[in-house]
Amino acid sequence: MAWQGGGWDLEILVTGYPGKAVLHGGLGWSTVVLLRGHGRIVVLDGGGYGLRRPLLEHLKQRGIAPGDVTDLLLSHSHHDHSVNWPMFRQARIWIGRVELAWALGVAWGETAVPEHAIAALSRWPTLRLVDDGDEVLPGIVARLSPGHTPGHLIFVIGGDGQDCVLLQDAVKNRVELTTRRTDMTYDPAISRATIDMVWDICRERPGCLLIPGHDLPMVVENGVPRPIGKQRAGIRAWFGETLDDMTRYDLGPVGSEP
Repeated sequence: MAWQGGGWDLEILVTGYPGKAVLHGGLGWSTVVLLRGHGRIVVLDGGGYGLRRPLLEHLKQRGIAPGDVTDLLLSHSHHDHSVNWPMFRQARIWIGRVELAWALGVAWGETAVPEHAIAALSRWPTLRLVDDGDEVLPGIVARLSPGHTPGHLIFVIGGDGQDCVLLQDAVKNRVELTTRRTDMTYDPAISRATIDMVWDICRERPGCLLIPGHDLPMVVENGVPRPIGKQRAGIRAWFGETLDDMTRYDLGPVGSEP
């Protein structure tokens, strides 16, 4: 989907998926957003390793090479959001000051932080640190939103009649927003306070577009989040006798297509 406001053209390149594998842990299928405006080309997060080729193709279809990207906004340091920063190493790379300090201090091998990638990022010359309330780009304000990680940031964009809030994993999906409970948090009370803050933003900015990290975009109407679009996801597996013999599995809700 696309959105315009505040001199920005926003497009969701990859829609995140609200699920986990049964035996293989987190899927890490996360939302990636493209922003163009004010002379900048901006990517929000970048997905995991498996998204590199599809992401390059999405950008190519829009006439964008990785070196054309001027800014990479990182909501937080988990692998499915931060590990692809080397794709955009010529860009200014923005991450929360609190988040980077936390990510550099966690015990290696115990969290979803890609330790080597974050250590290298901390030394990268184009790195920019963000504090709560900073206007990182024209009309784009960072808000500290802890719970999923201590230094997670959401980004609020002032629009022309409709604002946009890039939630990412502060509120991963519609169910977390409605129940005010989160699946992955270091402190449920802190996560709930962040979700309460998001609801406050919705009241302050009626009709704002919400873009979560692992679900469809949403608009709150009469206190109820309304998803926009259809969730499509699927996998293909080699269970036959040849490489051409593949079985396709639809991972979307009933009535959708992968």
